[in-house]
Amino acid sequence: MTQVHPTARQAPPVAPAVALAEPVAKGRLALVALAGALAVVLLAAVHVTQGTADVDAADLWRLALGGGTDQAAAVVIASRIPRLLAGVLVGVALGAAGAALQSIARNTLASPDTLGVNAGAFLAVVTAAAFGISLPIFASGALAFLGGLLAAGLVLALSSGAGAGPTRLVLAGSAISLALYALVTVLLLLFAQETTGLYAWGSGALGQIGLDAVTRMGPVVLLAVAGLLLLARRLDILGLGDDTAAVLGMPVRRTRLLVVLLAVLLSAAAVTVAGPVAFVGLCAPALVRLVASRVPGLHRHRALVPVSAVAGVLVVLGADVLVRFALGANAGVEVPTGVITTVFGAVVLVALAYRFRDSGPVREAPAARPGRLRTRRAFTLVACTSLALTVAAAVAGMLLGDALLLTGDVANWVAGRSGPVVTYVLDARFPRVLAALLAGGALAVAGTAVQAVCRNPLAEPGLLGVSGGAGIGAVLVITVVPAAGIWMITGAAGLGALVACALVFGLAARGWLASDRLVLIGVGVSHGAMAVITVLIVLTDPWNSTKALTWLSGSTYGRTLPQLLPVAVALLLTVPVLVGARGELDVMALDEDTPRVLGIRLGPTRLLLLGLAALLTATAVAAVGVISFVGLVAPHAARALVGSRHARALPVAALLGGLLVCLADILGRTVIAPAQLPAGLLTAVVGTPYFVWLLWRSRTGSR
Repeated sequence: MTQVHPTARQAPPVAPAVALAEPVAKGRLALVALAGALAVVLLAAVHVTQGTADVDAADLWRLALGGGTDQAAAVVIASRIPRLLAGVLVGVALGAAGAALQSIARNTLASPDTLGVNAGAFLAVVTAAAFGISLPIFASGALAFLGGLLAAGLVLALSSGAGAGPTRLVLAGSAISLALYALVTVLLLLFAQETTGLYAWGSGALGQIGLDAVTRMGPVVLLAVAGLLLLARRLDILGLGDDTAAVLGMPVRRTRLLVVLLAVLLSAAAVTVAGPVAFVGLCAPALVRLVASRVPGLHRHRALVPVSAVAGVLVVLGADVLVRFALGANAGVEVPTGVITTVFGAVVLVALAYRFRDSGPVREAPAARPGRLRTRRAFTLVACTSLALTVAAAVAGMLLGDALLLTGDVANWVAGRSGPVVTYVLDARFPRVLAALLAGGALAVAGTAVQAVCRNPLAEPGLLGVSGGAGIGAVLVITVVPAAGIWMITGAAGLGALVACALVFGLAARGWLASDRLVLIGVGVSHGAMAVITVLIVLTDPWNSTKALTWLSGSTYGRTLPQLLPVAVALLLTVPVLVGARGELDVMALDEDTPRVLGIRLGPTRLLLLGLAALLTATAVAAVGVISFVGLVAPHAARALVGSRHARALPVAALLGGLLVCLADILGRTVIAPAQLPAGLLTAVVGTPYFVWLLWRSRTGSR
């Protein structure tokens, strides 16, 4: 895996070890604490004046002095105070958890989001709701804690080992979170009535009915923060390195386990109260570390943890105040606070991406390394087998579904001699099968190019922000213009994809589109795009999110042949160019220096190849929606079968991509027929185990 290091003139990704020996500026620390407390008080004062009821600051002042009306008192006690306290509790929990996780992972990109904690906790809570299990607050918190702990343990295990670095952590956490959220979406679609309102809550909503959740989770948060403070000295010593800490007699593994348990407990408490409020655990410690460079002693965890907790409160309350100030009181109730914190987090992630630079090629899993099946005979055998399987899957897609047909029915339909029922069924199935094949092939080819240019077998086209941009365009049309035709939706999706792609390339232009910076910026833009999509859904039709969820999950349902024309044209235009550039792809996949030695203009060539990949991804997303993991799994499987030469990997990847999406579509419309599951959800569920295996193999580097 790529190891990412800070540049010489920038601060390291985590607090330096010398911070343990630096003097503590108690005066400056006290000044920082006082400034944070005053900022919290000011934000709280503004926060409590906002709302839909006609209660202004003057009413609140009279109420504080013992006067005021009963109506004002009722509004403040029943609505505004619970919302304010929920924001404080969530900010404290996530700020402290983020600081602890970053210290344990020695990575400023670690947070409850990038470690999958929020996704695991959210899945556990939604699963209980989907099956009609009503749990008290403590039981719900325990369930969220278990789900978050399992997710965090998996991500930490996969992102450690050889080549551990920020990019690896973000990729592992993003993939695991994507799979968990795919399972959440399945539950939201299958149990729409039981999970009504959970889509918006899943982005982090501070609205409370009473103080029950806050009063029950408050002591849990306080105890967990106190536990982190008791371990502060150990965390300081752990910053010196595992070996040094062990020599000093500190139990390294036990300390790591205790800190992770406390951080996950804090995150689970926050999810229980307000849902997964995103990226507070990333933003708050990042803000504190900016100040810490000028305040000696703030790197020490006895100060870092509580100050990060205060910064978390500022982020949460600031986001809640901002959303209600910008959109109005009524819209502020509907739009989750976590949407704004996600935007903050996306900006922070992009900013942090500028602090890192590439430092070498990516370690691949052994199966994907050059040298496997290099003979032409072996390649021909693999290509023919892949073609036969893809054709078989296409035939099965025509025969299987809510109505079973025979091959003779298909033959009669091709000859124009089928009956009206068979004609109706096959007229609907043929565009679906063709859409799956074309979209899968386009995503696989795009993924092959992206992995070569980024020199990272764990990257996929969605990381360029293209899928998120296309999603914004399509959902905007779907929600604002319900009667819009498919060409309007496709055009909007394509335009959104191009805008997102231009944004990512523009931000990553520094350093000639360096691969790690490109991946981190793409992830940040993708998260920001999903936040915008959430705003569009909850503002236009918050109680009918199924229509947008289906498209965002990738579905071939109801597709027609004209809808597939853009992706077919994109394949015809881009594939010959990529095949012609197969030599450049081979060389660029090696390292940063070899292409320059051979005279390849690295920046313009990267831009061209990534632009072609973005075009393929945009048209595929516009045709069938967002389908994940195809651009990751198919290229890697192709290299494992025929080696890393792109003259062979490109056609095999295209066939495998079409095969994967076609099989996912067949399963989606047959497993629970007559109901259907979007193909994109199944590719995420199927692709995640493969991705986990890939990460584990590249972690150990064993043959």
